[in-house]
Amino acid sequence: MGVFVPCLQNIMGIIYYIRFSWIVGMAGIGESLLLVAFCGSCTFLTTISLSAIATNGAMKGGGPYYLIGRALGPEVGVSIGLCFFLGNAVAGAMYVLGAVETFLNAVPAAGIFKETVTKVNGTAIAEPITRPSLHDLQIYGIVVTILLCFIVFGGVKMINRVAPAFLVPVVFSLICIFSGILLARHDRPAVGITGLSSESFKENWGPAYQRTNNAGIPDPNGKIYWNFNTLVGLFFPAVTGIMAGSNRSASLKDTQRSIPVGTLAATLTTSGLYLVSVLFFGSVATRDKLLTDRLLTATIAWPFPAIVYIGIILSTLGAALQSLTGAPRLLAAIANDDILPVLNYFKVVDGSEPHVATFFTAFICIGCVVIGNLDLISPTITMFYLLCYAGVNLSCFLLDLLDAPSWRPRWKFHHWSFSLVGALLCIVIMFLISWAFTVVSLALASLIYYYVSIKGKAGDWGDGFKSAYFQLALRSLRSLGASQVHPKNWYPIPLIFCRPWGKLPENVPCHPKLADFANCMKKKGRGMSIFISIIDGDYHERAEDAKTACRQLSTYIDYKQCEGVAEIVVAPNMSEGFRGIVQTMGLGNLKPNIIVMRYPEIWRRENLTEIPATFVGIINDCIVANKAVVIVKGLDEWPNEYQRQYGTIDLYWIVRDGGLMLLLSQLLLTKESFEGCKIQVFCIAEEDSDAEGLKADVKKFLYDLRMQAEVIVISMKSWEGQGEQQESIEAFSAAQCRIASYLGEMKERAQRDKSPLMADGKPVVVNEQQVEKFLYTTLKLNSTILKYSRMAAVVFVSLPPPPANHPAFFYMEYMDLLVENVPRLLIVRGYRRDVVTLFT
Repeated sequence: MGVFVPCLQNIMGIIYYIRFSWIVGMAGIGESLLLVAFCGSCTFLTTISLSAIATNGAMKGGGPYYLIGRALGPEVGVSIGLCFFLGNAVAGAMYVLGAVETFLNAVPAAGIFKETVTKVNGTAIAEPITRPSLHDLQIYGIVVTILLCFIVFGGVKMINRVAPAFLVPVVFSLICIFSGILLARHDRPAVGITGLSSESFKENWGPAYQRTNNAGIPDPNGKIYWNFNTLVGLFFPAVTGIMAGSNRSASLKDTQRSIPVGTLAATLTTSGLYLVSVLFFGSVATRDKLLTDRLLTATIAWPFPAIVYIGIILSTLGAALQSLTGAPRLLAAIANDDILPVLNYFKVVDGSEPHVATFFTAFICIGCVVIGNLDLISPTITMFYLLCYAGVNLSCFLLDLLDAPSWRPRWKFHHWSFSLVGALLCIVIMFLISWAFTVVSLALASLIYYYVSIKGKAGDWGDGFKSAYFQLALRSLRSLGASQVHPKNWYPIPLIFCRPWGKLPENVPCHPKLADFANCMKKKGRGMSIFISIIDGDYHERAEDAKTACRQLSTYIDYKQCEGVAEIVVAPNMSEGFRGIVQTMGLGNLKPNIIVMRYPEIWRRENLTEIPATFVGIINDCIVANKAVVIVKGLDEWPNEYQRQYGTIDLYWIVRDGGLMLLLSQLLLTKESFEGCKIQVFCIAEEDSDAEGLKADVKKFLYDLRMQAEVIVISMKSWEGQGEQQESIEAFSAAQCRIASYLGEMKERAQRDKSPLMADGKPVVVNEQQVEKFLYTTLKLNSTILKYSRMAAVVFVSLPPPPANHPAFFYMEYMDLLVENVPRLLIVRGYRRDVVTLFT
């Protein structure tokens, strides 16, 4: 009773009483049967999908919005839910206009502005046809809507209690109509009534599509031309109303039993009634009578024709009250989910009446009543209802296809193919009715979806899309396999080392510019970054700290609008933690391929003696794990997306790195902050080599790679002979002194302990000539960078691998000398394979 009666009341409405016989006259019996079967099958398949979703757990208020939102996500749920709200609000106007038109047809004297039709198809008729004026419909419609609003404000609970009583006049009027059809005789009670006649059946079998005026009266000069498609738009509201039961889900005793049985029973009952009515209406009257007598149902009713008028008025007013009570509750349910802040005005406390939402619904309803034309309003409602039904079908299709463990509906008579056909039928019907209305309604839903995705708050409802993404990710991961990715398909997957050195404020989980730099390694922001941090300590003791830190880091990544995930690892120390991460992080070919970290510029200033060994250990671990390395020097000065950079991006291409340095420079150019820069490639040539030939080769190589860059060749001879920069020489001398001092301490300690030279807990072999060579080479490169690239936006240089058996302190001195006085430097090491290709 809580589902069947409301559904029946909403389905059996104004269209049946004052339009259905006219539709039979226009389309003929054959196409009318097709029309009923076509529209009825759409709602039948939607009912099956609705039954499956409704029996897959408890339902809260909001009806179809709740179902769609929890299945397809908050964005889709809110966009379709708001469209369904508009459909219900506009449907209220349709019901009001239907009641008013019926009243004015029954009591013509009540009309203020009278209009009569004296010609049909250009021929004068014996009796003028009186039809309601548009202005009468507007005036009476506004008054009735205001009265209904007062009733809604005063007693919504009472309306819900007496709603079944509105169905009694409808049932009684149907009995009178069918009694009149069975007892009808020729030209009694009116001209054109033939009684059940095989001749009328044959004459009315085929269609008679033609032009009519706004009132539906045949007129060769009429503005409206009717065909099957337009009749679908007019008739489809007569099969809607299947959501009336699910709208009351919060007050049903047994949702999972009532909704499937009640909705299906109402759908099948009304569809059967429509099919029988097509046969009866087509057999009981002439074509002209069907097309000119809008209230044929009242004309043939026996014994009391007036009961049909009462039945129409009460059923339409009851349906209007349902709309004016259901639509505000739907809007309140959307507002209560707190997805869109703009809807906060419509929020209500549980158990309270949504007065603000009701007032807003009434405002929309009155606006549509002012239009006054039922045939113009009908297609609009149809689009919104069809959008909702398509959403329900797609929800069931997605849930059925994915078959997640949580998908266990009690209603077993469903299949993903039924839902897919139902969704396609909804879309087909939308385009059949009007492609223009379809585009407008889809555009409106898309705009709401886009607005919700931008302004809305995230709601984790465990929707089907999350399950779909999971299944898609698993399938994609399997298809990627474990073989090496071809350079054409290579994407950088950076592992961002968040807090390797130094201290940050406690409320800052990551260096503020690391996320900006991570975005620069992606084309148009697409790609995944993994932000990791290591907490020193015992896992059992610090597991909760790690979870808290992970939440903070995730929030920070979202705030910086960077596509990435956060991972926090607890380890005895940083070296052990990183070694575990570099071996295990990722799955298959989705393992991170580039390690990104900040250069530890503070190691000497803050006397952090553990940094050199850790830094060198991390680089060696990356080399062993075959990971590329990008070390950022000058991260504090790294530009954000609003700081435009000009000048050049300079690459010092010393070691073959598979094109990683070139690729990163190209990715930088895709960012707004660097799009005004140009790339320069500096090649170091051997003393006796053909510099011009090398330049031509590199230019050709870059051309084949579709990369624009200026090539500059520096020969070893000119490189050796140039005057060193004064600041480089000072840094060189300081590094020599520190290395000599450190070496002296090592030798002193070794003599005292009578042991070999030890550094970082392991024996080392120091070749002082080799150390000098490293320092001198680094000095030359630093001087060259300062000479040619002092004003560059970014400088790229190859990362020298840590020399074997050298103390980590020495390597840090080499690196310090390399980066000295270069404000923004990226030190890059490839990983023994190409990341760019010449081929398409």
